Amino acid sequence: MDTILHELSEHFQLPFHNPVLIFSIILFIILLAPVLLNRIRIPGIIGLIVSGIIIGPEGFNILEKSLFVDVFSTIGLLYIMFIAGLELDLNEFKATKNKSIIFGLLTFSIPLGIGFPVCYYILDFNFNASLLTASMFATHTLVTYPIVSKLGVSKNIAVAITVGGTILTDTAVLILLAVILGSHSGGLTQEFWIRLGISLLLFSAFMFFIIPKIAKWFFRTLESEKHSHYIFVLSVVFFSAFLAELAGLESIIGAFVAGLALNKLIPHSSALMNRIEFIGNSLFIPFFLISVGMVVDVKVILSGPMAIIIAGTLTIVAITGKWTAAWITQLIFGFSRGQRKLIFGLSSAHAAATLAVILVGYNAGILSANILNGTVVLILITCIVASFATESASKIIIRDMDENEETLTITGNTEQILIPIANMTNIEKILEFAILIKDKKSAMPLSLLTVVPNTLEAEKNIMKAKLELEKFIKETTASETDATIMATIDYNAASGISRTAKEIMADLILLGWPQKTGFLDKLIGDKMESILENTEKTLFICQFENPLINHKRLFVIVPPIAEFEEGFEMWLNKLAKLAIEISIPITLNCTDDTHKAILRFFKTQKLSLNIQFNRFYEWEDFLILSRQFLDTDLIVLVSSRKGYVSHFGQLDRIPAKLEKHFPAISKMVFYPR
Repeated sequence: MDTILHELSEHFQLPFHNPVLIFSIILFIILLAPVLLNRIRIPGIIGLIVSGIIIGPEGFNILEKSLFVDVFSTIGLLYIMFIAGLELDLNEFKATKNKSIIFGLLTFSIPLGIGFPVCYYILDFNFNASLLTASMFATHTLVTYPIVSKLGVSKNIAVAITVGGTILTDTAVLILLAVILGSHSGGLTQEFWIRLGISLLLFSAFMFFIIPKIAKWFFRTLESEKHSHYIFVLSVVFFSAFLAELAGLESIIGAFVAGLALNKLIPHSSALMNRIEFIGNSLFIPFFLISVGMVVDVKVILSGPMAIIIAGTLTIVAITGKWTAAWITQLIFGFSRGQRKLIFGLSSAHAAATLAVILVGYNAGILSANILNGTVVLILITCIVASFATESASKIIIRDMDENEETLTITGNTEQILIPIANMTNIEKILEFAILIKDKKSAMPLSLLTVVPNTLEAEKNIMKAKLELEKFIKETTASETDATIMATIDYNAASGISRTAKEIMADLILLGWPQKTGFLDKLIGDKMESILENTEKTLFICQFENPLINHKRLFVIVPPIAEFEEGFEMWLNKLAKLAIEISIPITLNCTDDTHKAILRFFKTQKLSLNIQFNRFYEWEDFLILSRQFLDTDLIVLVSSRKGYVSHFGQLDRIPAKLEKHFPAISKMVFYPR
């Protein structure tokens, strides 16, 4: 009995050292803290940070800052920065890069400009200590980014500007830190600057030119090995973080750059993106937030009046500097109150970068223990303030969007997409396309349909078809998109498709390109002619020769007066969704009037898309456009049904020309409702 009690006492001796017990405690905190605090309207992030304070070395000493905790917290911080780069709308980012630079300069210079005189003249620090402490005010960590991502406002322009500003200001602070350390130790030489410049150039070239090519090859070669995609992405993230450190930067910059490098290759609605966000938000990021709390030493408040004065002053200056930068940014760019509050919430949390700067300064003998302790209190308070501000701002923006803005939703919350399956070879690519363009507000599942001939073997064939389709349901489930399998019996496949489309009131029908040659005879002649005549649904016919993420441009061909078709907004909406999801530009080939109508639609939807325009009228000599085709294009032909306002004879012959002359290029044909 004594032996058992002795073993138990060893296992439960504080702080715990058993990795299994430590991991289980962390998981219970991740599970319970957000749930309990959400009931009293406190952001879950605060619960995780406070939990870290309670169990940390300066709390009840349940856990210590061990290698185990450090590794997981580092992974969490890198994950936050990686997801920020991955979710960034590159079209929006390119459109707002100048705004990001301006905000970055403001959020760097204003806290620095306020902080230095306060530290030098009021707190009486020396020059190096004042400059280093003031530079700490300029840093910020995207601790509250998970709130923005969870509430679905990550693509707002305010988020794009803040994320861009984060990279600029943190890089500037880290370079300033190197300058201060070099000045303090007398080691700031020309050789240092040359080495830093060359390493930065090599790092950028590798990340933006080599990594995307490797990733494309990997995703294409191992297209069916979905679990390998996630492991590959993680490998890229942490290797790039390591390379950033070799280049003289912080690892968080490397993780963010990895997100930018892979941004176009991982669509936001894809199964891979869902896995990345799910694991990060469930495990690694909460681990990091708990570790932030474990650094906080609340007892510093009781260590004397000087500690309280320094902690209070540092906190007030940090919050004031970031709020002022957000306010001036609002004035310059005419942002709303919610956007200003969102910028402040995202940029006011001080955590990893701040702690790194202060610890380096403390270990180098530049900063005192009072400054270190005051910074720890600053981290706690700013994380709490930032959490409340970010959540409140996100809800304001969502409410404003619902009240004042038209969204990409054209068909409402009941959009129904029907996918008739005749051939299993390209079904995965068509399903991926359907997931990307599906209205996320619609609760209706994707409907996978197979039409079985009405013979004596009909029932047996239905069972067989359903079993085959079941294999592909995993693809939609992984991306959190519901799908249902349907089977019907009919003497004619086209008749079965048309009848089912009416029964389920489908808004959109997705069909694969015919496998046999002779598009005009095989498609328009029989099956498609029947579907077009018997349904008024929007119809997409797709042939994806390459994975969607490998396309570099949407080459869109639109007939004259297409803007007067009833389904104009539907196909344009889906086209915009696809361009945003896979971050590629759109080349429009149409008349001036149609071009203006398309631009009006995008402006109404408040979309930032990279659009190029070619004036095109020569429909009799359609193949003149082929001079501009690239192997990486996705050609989109907007056609029309016979008798409709934008229909003319040449439209019916173009699909056959595309099939005959460009069999290896991905293509789609749209028939608006």
